[in-house]
Amino acid sequence: MKNNEIKLFPEHIYHIFTHANGKENIFIKDDNYSFFLRRYEYFISPIAQTYAYCLMPNHLHLMVKIKDTNELQMANKQFMTTRKVPVVEIAANGFSAFISKVFGNLFSSYTQALNKEQDRKGSLFIPNFKRKLVDDQKYYTNLVHYIHNNPVHHGFARNMEAWKFSSYNSYFSDLTTKIAKAEVLNWFGDKQSFRDFHQSQKIDLSLDI
Repeated sequence: MKNNEIKLFPEHIYHIFTHANGKENIFIKDDNYSFFLRRYEYFISPIAQTYAYCLMPNHLHLMVKIKDTNELQMANKQFMTTRKVPVVEIAANGFSAFISKVFGNLFSSYTQALNKEQDRKGSLFIPNFKRKLVDDQKYYTNLVHYIHNNPVHHGFARNMEAWKFSSYNSYFSDLTTKIAKAEVLNWFGDKQSFRDFHQSQKIDLSLDI
């Protein structure tokens, strides 16, 4: 099954990733990254917990856990009333279609804003975002590192701390955040174990992506 054909189900963890459609960049200046994160909170926080994210100039990675059916029903009702967001009926199309549509709305909303800002037209992202089920303990652990290490791997930062547009620094901040820090830190053991694991990995781990 292709990555973009994997269904998204409640209470499952996924690696979501996408990139620019062509050679353009998705993010051109710092304000673009910040705007995307605001759009991300608007669309995705009601339907998923975020474990890790990294925004790169021409691609992005997300690690999320989809919320339970009751929370998804509430989000759908909220989207269809107060937020006026075009979504799909869960009853007729199922949760997977609803979740995919919300992610699609996020990418579409950002594209429209960037097109207006840059006086451009057409698609910005590849037609279908990719996703992979995180159903293995080793993959879970390595994925968190892989996402946070992406700027270093691609040569955009000398270390993880230096890249502003990932969730890595949030794990060491006392500021309120939407990142599910407690759950992830508990997985690694504690904050120091989380840091040690990230700093001890010297090679790019193959995650079949």
